[in-house]
Amino acid sequence: MVDRAGARRYGQRSFSIQVAFGHHIGVAMKVRNSLKGLMKRHRDNKLIRRKGRVYIINKTNPRFKARQG
Repeated sequence: MVDRAGARRYGQRSFSIQVAFGHHIGVAMKVRNSLKGLMKRHRDNKLIRRKGRVYIINKTNPRFKARQG
């Protein structure tokens, strides 16, 4: 586990709040040219369009997040 000083070192400002509420830390969003294959990876994936970009979000397993572009 990383202490608060380590959290600041890695740029995680709200580290203690994220740990307290059980949020996933370090889940990066994949940036891909095509999201068609990523949609089939998990049954809870949803295709969302926001501000001219296409995203895949997954509330049950956030490691499947992706953005096209």
